[in-house]
Amino acid sequence: MASVGAREANRSFSKILREAESGKTVTITRNGKPVARLMPVAPKPLSGKAREKSLAKLMKMLEKGFDLGGKGFTRDEMHER
Repeated sequence: MASVGAREANRSFSKILREAESGKTVTITRNGKPVARLMPVAPKPLSGKAREKSLAKLMKMLEKGFDLGGKGFTRDEMHER
């Protein structure tokens, strides 16, 4: 449901709200013209212990590195001209 008339939006507000909750944006129209948009709220940024835990996990992943499947090379080879 990408667009819905004002009367229908009033009758089925719970359904439209569930759609917004699931990540969809719904445009509400009046006489065929868009007048409002119902969209999901951006998630709150992490704070406190959850943020610290996420940062620690990210740092651990970065320290370990990622295997991209390519040929390894030395620093000297990388800067060779």
